[in-house]
Amino acid sequence: MQIGIVGLPFSGKSTLFQTITKTHFDVSELAKSETHQAVVKVPDVRLDKLTEIFNPKKKVNATIEFVDVVGLQKGDSGSTQFTGNFLAKVKTNDALVQVVRLFENEAVPHPDGSINMMRDINSFETEFILSDLAIVEKRLETIKKQILKTQDEKLKREVPVLEKCNELLQEEKPLRDHHFSKEDLMILKTYQLLSIKPMLIALNFDESQINDTEKYMNELVKHKLGHNTKALSFFGQIEKEMADLSEDDAKVFMSDYGIQESALDKLIREAYDLLGLQSFLTVGEDECRAWTIKKGMNAQEAAGEIHTDFFKKFIRAEVVHYNDFVEAGSFAKAKEAGKWRLEGKEYIVKDGDIISVRHS
Repeated sequence: MQIGIVGLPFSGKSTLFQTITKTHFDVSELAKSETHQAVVKVPDVRLDKLTEIFNPKKKVNATIEFVDVVGLQKGDSGSTQFTGNFLAKVKTNDALVQVVRLFENEAVPHPDGSINMMRDINSFETEFILSDLAIVEKRLETIKKQILKTQDEKLKREVPVLEKCNELLQEEKPLRDHHFSKEDLMILKTYQLLSIKPMLIALNFDESQINDTEKYMNELVKHKLGHNTKALSFFGQIEKEMADLSEDDAKVFMSDYGIQESALDKLIREAYDLLGLQSFLTVGEDECRAWTIKKGMNAQEAAGEIHTDFFKKFIRAEVVHYNDFVEAGSFAKAKEAGKWRLEGKEYIVKDGDIISVRHS
């Protein structure tokens, strides 16, 4: 899974990227680089506990790849230009985090002259909608001509989906807020549309605004958030300072500022929820591991994430939920309590299930 981090210049976008990936670069490096990418381990206290119990040779966390998407430029008027190069980079991501600046800093003025949350959010939304509209209109024109010549049934199925997209985009509505069917989404996937990508809005405050976060979050809930648009708040400069501390010192630092959860933990939790993801676990002497899957996947599909042969040759899955296992203290006791069980291929995997796959 790849998540792109976008934002206007001086929003704190690169600060967030450096904080959650524990990487460091300066402005001169940023100017030379196309993008910065880093793979981050997904924190999971369940996996930590299982590793203590089984003492395996290795522990393997689930991972997420974050990309610091560059390419925005300043135009002659001083406002930000959304270049084709930038939009092309955005298309390759599964979801987006838009960093929005709420802090004042006279030494680093906002590129548009003032702090305005909704203006900054809508600047991206407008560009994404215009980009999608150009693609959809061109595709509709092309396939309608092809249908007249070929009567292709596959092309005919695309028309109502694209016409719905065209209608929404003409009304300046992002596609992510519409409930498309799985079949519709498969059709749209090939076009890499921007406004359909799940969006996490990350509001960047400074330490003087600790008590202001709720006000801005409430405004977002009222005007912007939908089933595929979520939001979180973070304190970029504070988080950057914490990133270099030990775990214990970071906890003290967070407590001093009244911060309940780190930016990384918030970001991953919200991203999993936004993308409909969850984790199941495998354990043993060789390794304890967390696997990321889509919610709603069955046991056979989850087995296929471990190895393609496990999908093809799936027989049964031994399943016990993490909470039941920890409460029982062992697999044997979980079995005695009726919490360990055999499940068939259609069993819907739950977040936190510990699974062992039986296969031929």
